[in-house]
Amino acid sequence: MAMKRKVPRMGQDKITLYARTYYSLLRTTDSVQIRTLEETHIALESSLHPDAGQLEPDMSAFIYGSLRLPECILDTRLIILGQSQEVFRHGNYPDVESWQPVTARARRRRMFFDGEETLAAYIASISDIDDIVPVLTAFQIEWNKMHHLISLQSGLAERLVAWAASGEADPDLLKETRKAMHLSSGDWRRLERVWGDKFPELLEHLARVRQRMTVSLLAGSHIEYRRATQLWWNRVNRQVPLDLSDRPTYFVSSNTHSLINMLTGFALRYEDRLLDYLESEADPQLSQECRRIREREVPSNWANFLYYVLKKYLATEAGDDLLEARRAYESEHGVYRIPSQHTFDLEVQVIDLARLVPEHLDSRLCDLPLAALSQREAIILNIDYPLGFAAYHLLGRQAVNVGELLGAYVIGKAATLNGRIGDVLIPNVVYDEHSRNTYLFGNVFSAKHVAPYLVYGDVLDNQRALTVRGTFLQNRPYMEGFLNAGYTDVEMEAGPYLSALYEFIRPRRYPTNEIVNMYRVPFEIGMLHYASDTPMSKGKNLGAHSLSYYGMDPTYASTVAVLRRIIQLETRG
Repeated sequence: MAMKRKVPRMGQDKITLYARTYYSLLRTTDSVQIRTLEETHIALESSLHPDAGQLEPDMSAFIYGSLRLPECILDTRLIILGQSQEVFRHGNYPDVESWQPVTARARRRRMFFDGEETLAAYIASISDIDDIVPVLTAFQIEWNKMHHLISLQSGLAERLVAWAASGEADPDLLKETRKAMHLSSGDWRRLERVWGDKFPELLEHLARVRQRMTVSLLAGSHIEYRRATQLWWNRVNRQVPLDLSDRPTYFVSSNTHSLINMLTGFALRYEDRLLDYLESEADPQLSQECRRIREREVPSNWANFLYYVLKKYLATEAGDDLLEARRAYESEHGVYRIPSQHTFDLEVQVIDLARLVPEHLDSRLCDLPLAALSQREAIILNIDYPLGFAAYHLLGRQAVNVGELLGAYVIGKAATLNGRIGDVLIPNVVYDEHSRNTYLFGNVFSAKHVAPYLVYGDVLDNQRALTVRGTFLQNRPYMEGFLNAGYTDVEMEAGPYLSALYEFIRPRRYPTNEIVNMYRVPFEIGMLHYASDTPMSKGKNLGAHSLSYYGMDPTYASTVAVLRRIIQLETRG
């Protein structure tokens, strides 16, 4: 018999009001002015934007937005959202993919800029709306604060515009601007670092323009998200040289580098070239870390370090030829990458376990009976972890297109309410804000599976996870309520994944507002979350820092645990 469960409500009313406000406005066929959302955004008192209503800028919130929006946001006035090319065509934007492709540093989203003032963004689920709209609102609020503070100083705006045009250094002007904007020296340095070469242009725009963005949702129906997901999967089927419909499958949601690095050894093969890159062009801090690892001053894993350097190197012009070499090398090892096209930005990797070369695997896997894999038919289907409710659409689509599901494993980022950045959290209870279900499941992982491979953080198992709708859609009373109820792990995908897995084994759609027992299922479920946020500590959020290299430790410790589990299942007698 289904059971109802009460969950904390403190702070929830403000979150609900905010979401209802922008969803009701987005139903219009006209564009919505972001300024109409500012009042409810401020009233929310978001954990990511605690000082939204203050005169002084909330730099963590502004930097958070800066990292999740493309640089062309400086000139953008209209943001249009759609699920597919067809949706954009029907919305009288027939050629958005001929516009300039643009990216954000900390958010994977396919976006195009028309070169004037319109930004087109592909969305995969309602979670993209819950992400984009609050980010735009927070960015505009903080932008206009700084614009107002600059305008209060007579002549400062004109001098900043002239300075940006001249390209000449003027430390006195910058110091005056920092003080006018009420920024600490630390916040000023963060702003400079995030905007880099575009920093003068940012200051020029802040001085000259009051931000007045609008947003338009071209289609919001559930069926459009399903159509977009089907287009995405059709491309996977066309590109991969395997018949996925009859292959036993291990589903993994992680990233595009960790599994592949550990299963092919490509980075280790080019170790000398990567070290030459470090000596000639790379960040001096990386060179110092290299020396410290080699001289055993720190216990960091050498392979993890090379994996990180490879990612950096492949992003440079000097590493272009290695991209093609990697593609050929991975194909020889039964690894196929399928980038997305015409929909959302989500790469798929298909790994044929029988074609892996045992001697090339990461040393942390080499004690396993790897030779037995050559006789197996199973594949790993790895997807670059999606945003929020897109997880439900994507896993549900695979359910009807692949063979028997043997296991579903999720490695993702989370915020921790009781731990530290770099910890690994292992939940066996998930409350999902989308369905309002509390999912109980047998997580195949415990601390003993991860701890031997984690150097710096702690492993916390038997945790309760809270799947939130968006990073901004949280406030302190809400977080405290869940913390008091024993929830310590805050993330965005676990609930939607469990809703999709429920439909693998039940003859109906996932329920709502129930306690759902997922212990007796015909496949494994494993979830590992590494902490990148501590939202109960003011300022300790993704707007205030970046995990960068130091996120490698929990990422690869979790990846080791997942790969060891899969290999052990495939090679057991």
